[in-house]
Amino acid sequence: MTHESRRALGPATFRTLVLGLALAIVSTAVPAVADELARLEVRGEDDRLILTLPMPEGERWCLEWNHSVTGIRVQDCYRHLAGQMVLERSHQPDFAAGLGHVPGRGRQVSDGQGGYWIEEIDEPVPGNRYRLRVGSPQVDHRLLYEERRLSISDKAAGERVIIHLHSPTTIPY
Repeated sequence: MTHESRRALGPATFRTLVLGLALAIVSTAVPAVADELARLEVRGEDDRLILTLPMPEGERWCLEWNHSVTGIRVQDCYRHLAGQMVLERSHQPDFAAGLGHVPGRGRQVSDGQGGYWIEEIDEPVPGNRYRLRVGSPQVDHRLLYEERRLSISDKAAGERVIIHLHSPTTIPY
C-alpha cells in the first residue's frame, strides 16, 4: 500500500484495515499452535536437535543402554501422561554396579529370566526433562519407540544432552 493510498483512506480507516489484517493473522496462527502435537526431543547443550519423535498423550517409550561395566541391557520406561513425562518402570537384568531397587520406590518383580522389573515407579520427571551424558557406541544409549531402536550414541556419544517432552498441555521452559 502506497503512502498516497493510505492518506486517501484516512487514518481511522487505515488503522481498522491494519487491525483487521493482524486479527486475521492471529486467528489463523492460534489453532496451529493449539493443534501442535506433543513431541519428545533430544537436544545437545548447544540446542542442536539430535532426535525428535511424536509423543501424543498416553504414548510410551524407553531409554535403553548397555551397562558400562557389565554390558547388560538396562531400560527406563516412560509415558506421556496428562502432559507430564512419567517414569513408569525400569528393567535391570541383574544387580550390577549402580543398579537396584530402592525400597518404597516401585515394586520389584522378576522378569522370568534372572533379571527384574521395577514396576509402578510412576514418578513425574521435573520440568519434563532431564540431562544425560551420552555413552560411547558400546554403551549405545537409544530410544525405543514403536518397535524401533533409535541410537542417541550414534549422533552424540560423549556429549551432554537434554531429553525433553514438549506437550501443549504443559508450560514450556
